[in-house]
Formats: sequence, C-alpha cells, structure tokens
Amino acid sequence: MTGEPAGPEGLDYLTFVDYAITKTSAELPKVDPVAMRLCITLHRLASTLVYDWESTVHRPRGYSWGGFRVLFVLWMAEPLEAKRVATLSGMSRAAVSALVNTLERDGLVSRRQAEHDRRAVLLSLTEAGHKAITNSFEKHNEREQAWANALSKPEQSILIGLLEKLATSDAANEAKRRF
Repeated sequence: MTGEPAGPEGLDYLTFVDYAITKTSAELPKVDPVAMRLCITLHRLASTLVYDWESTVHRPRGYSWGGFRVLFVLWMAEPLEAKRVATLSGMSRAAVSALVNTLERDGLVSRRQAEHDRRAVLLSLTEAGHKAITNSFEKHNEREQAWANALSKPEQSILIGLLEKLATSDAANEAKRRF
C-alpha cells in the first residue's frame, strides 16, 4: 500500500490502485483487497513493460509487440504451423494470421506447405526476419536488464519463482484451456 489515497482529482497511475481498492472494499466488503492489489499491480506492470518495449525497441524498427512475439517464437522454434505460433505466443490464431500477413508482406516471414499435411502451412523467418529479431532482441534485452536491475539477484530469483507459481496455478491452467 502506498498510503492514504487521494480523491479522484489528485490520482495518478499508481495512487489510483489505492483509491480503487479503498472504494471497492467500502462498497463490496467481500472483495479481497490483497488479491485485488496483486492483480491490478501485475496488470499495470505488464502493461508498462509492454509499452516500454514496444515504444523504445519494436515500433522504431517497424513492427508491433505482437509482431515481435511472432518473430521471437519463430526464431526459437521454426518452422511452425500458425496454430503452434499462436499457442507459444499466447495469442489467438486470428491475431497470428493477421500479423503473419503483415510480416510476410514486409519480407520477415515466409510460408510453405507442410509435407505431412497439404492443408497445413509452415511459417519460418526469412533471412531479413532473422536479422530483424536478433538485432531487436539485443535492444529488447537491454530494456529487460534495466527493469530487472531494480531488484537484487536473490530478489529476481524469488520473484521469478513466485510468478512461475502463479503461471502454473489452477486459475492459470483453467484460463489456458480457453485459448
């Protein structure tokens, strides 16, 4: 908690959390304020991270956060069918399809028919796509390091363990089944 919440007129990005928890708890006493704070804080941090990466690394290189995710998955595991790219990137098939159209048009991704199933299409990075992802990932990782350096190495390890525990929880597994 960051202290007494201000009124609505004095709120900023972080103090809004205190205000929202106080107001929600007053109106809905059964709400768990700790769970609410945890989830709002995680969401806000994740949104801020994505905004930082996209605005400082990916948009200046001509692609979106989603485009980076597709390129990264292909870099790590190509060739892949689009449905596997969707699974591994945490995006819908429709989103991957739209992104691949753009990435293919820009010469970063290629498609070819799968030998095992004529209906399946395999996606791969082009030479330009490989160069784009490796060049941008170095800059991306510089930003990751800037964020991670706010914590000591032991704190980083503890946080990673806690986040992995959340990511493998029953609630997370239930959500993943809906993908």
